[in-house]
Amino acid sequence: MLSCVVGVEPVTLSFPVLCVVSRMLQVPYGGLDRDRPLIRLPFTSFAVGTVLLPLTGLVACLFISLMYNFEDATYTHCRVSNYLPSISAAISRVPERYIWRCCIGLHSAPRYLVSVAYFSFYRGRFARRLPELLLSGLALLCSLAENSGLLLLTYVSSTETYNVHKNGFVVFIGSSLLHMLITCWLWHVIRRSYVNPEEVTSYRWKVRLFLFNVSCCLAAAYFFRRHNKYCETGVYTLFALFEYLVVFSNMAFHMTAFWDFGSKEVIVATPPEDKRY
Repeated sequence: MLSCVVGVEPVTLSFPVLCVVSRMLQVPYGGLDRDRPLIRLPFTSFAVGTVLLPLTGLVACLFISLMYNFEDATYTHCRVSNYLPSISAAISRVPERYIWRCCIGLHSAPRYLVSVAYFSFYRGRFARRLPELLLSGLALLCSLAENSGLLLLTYVSSTETYNVHKNGFVVFIGSSLLHMLITCWLWHVIRRSYVNPEEVTSYRWKVRLFLFNVSCCLAAAYFFRRHNKYCETGVYTLFALFEYLVVFSNMAFHMTAFWDFGSKEVIVATPPEDKRY
C-alpha cells in the first residue's frame, strides 16, 4: 500500500503515484516523515524536464528530416520548392516517428499530473467563487483533451490514417487555445486578489504567450490556405515556420508552471514496513 499526503488529508493507495506537495507543509501524524521517499524532485526541475522532452524530440525530428529526408519531408501536392517540413511530415518517417512518440509518451503522464495539480490549486483559490470554480473544471477538461489530442496525432501519423491524425490535430489546437484563454482569465482574477510577484510574472507571460500563439495560429492558417489555393513557391515554408512557433509558444505557456508551483515538490513514496498490511 502507498500513503500519499495531499494538503492535510492522507490518502492510501495501492500503487505508487506522484504527489505534489508544498515544501513548507505542516501535516499532523508525522506527515511525510512516516513515508519513505523514493523520488523527491523540486517542481521547477519537474516542469523543465517535462517541457524539454517534446522540445528535444521536435528539434531532433526536424534536424533529421532536413539533413536526411529533405526531399520527402518538404514535398507537397503542389510540387513547388519548399525549404522547411511541416511538423506532421517531420514526425511521420523513421526514425523520427519513434523519437517523437517516445518523447511525447514519456511527457504525457507528467502533463496529466500537472493538469490535476492546477485544478486542485484553483479549487483552493476559488472555493467561494462558483463562476471561476466552473471555469477551473472546464480548464481541466481542456487540458486533458489537449494532451489526449497530442497523443492521438502523435501515435497516428499523417502517412498512416490522415483523417484521424487531422482530427487529433484539431482537438489539440482547439482545446489548447481554449485552455490558454480560460487560464489567462483565471490568473487575471488571481492577480486582482493577490500580490505575489511570481504570480504577477506568471500572469503577464501567460497573456503574452497566449496572444503570440493566437497570432501564429492565424498566420499558419493563412499560409496553409494560400499554399493549397495558389501553390506558390515558399508559402508552405512560411506555414511550417509559424506552425513551429505555435508549438514552441504552447510549450512556453506550459512552462509558466515554473512560477506557479515554484515552492512545491513532486514526491513518490512508499510507507515503512510496519505500515504494510
